[in-house]
Amino acid sequence: MKLMKTDLTGQTVLVTGASSGLGEQLALAAAAQGANVVVAARRHDRLTAVADQCRILSQAQALAIKCDISKVGDVDHVFTTIEDVFGRLDVVINAAGFGYMAAATAIDQALVTKMFHVNTLGVMYVSQRAAQVMVKAGHGEIVNIASMAGKIATPKSSVYAATKAALIAYDNALRLELKPAGINVLTVNPGPIKTDFFKTADPSGNYLASVDRIALNSVKFAALIISKLGHNRREINRPWVMSAANLGYQAAPKLGDFLAGTVFNFK
Repeated sequence: MKLMKTDLTGQTVLVTGASSGLGEQLALAAAAQGANVVVAARRHDRLTAVADQCRILSQAQALAIKCDISKVGDVDHVFTTIEDVFGRLDVVINAAGFGYMAAATAIDQALVTKMFHVNTLGVMYVSQRAAQVMVKAGHGEIVNIASMAGKIATPKSSVYAATKAALIAYDNALRLELKPAGINVLTVNPGPIKTDFFKTADPSGNYLASVDRIALNSVKFAALIISKLGHNRREINRPWVMSAANLGYQAAPKLGDFLAGTVFNFK
């Protein structure tokens, strides 16, 4: 499939969760299209390396800012710095997040709280700050990386699925609120991706091995997402087999429960 070229020359793109995985690839893909890229995450050493790569690709500016999006002060610092350095913000991509596979009856409540603070509340606050800037400017796009888990929950993903389902619902409302201001909200719902995500979510490595046939390539998927910027897309759902399964789930919930608990349960 040939991807559409998205010229981001002169635009400022913020990517959270950019120190590794899909976030890193999204930052590099945006830089390859000429953007000034701001990368934010907790691991500053990794961020600095990503920013260096972005400058080479874009021949433009790249800025690394240490940030834990679950902390309001960190997020405020990111937006203040962007205003001071660039004076504009065109695209925000929230790729920060983590998961952990465990039975709902066994998962530690501290981990539940942390997952919601990062995956949902942190992304919501970054989106709110971005929306405030973009409404004043009269343009912009917010891209939030949710998950197919938010549409098709499976055993041992109850908390992670809940954080992403909440984010999908938030995006659906935010999209309607911001449309009159000329701002698009794009929700990206990937299935499993071949990244370090599963080092935390499933340290055994068994899950990623079991879904290898349908797991997404992070480089190609990042390029796809960047190619859709500026086209007023509502959602991107991949892989196709899981996207189709979601449609079936909505039409036949009982069958969907059966499939989610058997065919799509790789844990």
